[in-house]
Amino acid sequence: MRQLDNDVQSIYEMLATIEATQKRQGNRLNEIAATQSEVVATLADHGTKLDAILELLRRGQA
Repeated sequence: MRQLDNDVQSIYEMLATIEATQKRQGNRLNEIAATQSEVVATLADHGTKLDAILELLRRGQA
């Protein structure tokens, strides 16, 4: 019976380790998602600026 108790305790310890790892990974994924959102916003801003530059260049050629 004592071995069974030890096995159960070991399983709970492993589950706690897995849970902690999943929380860390979840936090990291949230950080990555936030960074990706910033990159998308920056790219959209660059696209808008590029469109404005191209429009100015087209007007200059006309």
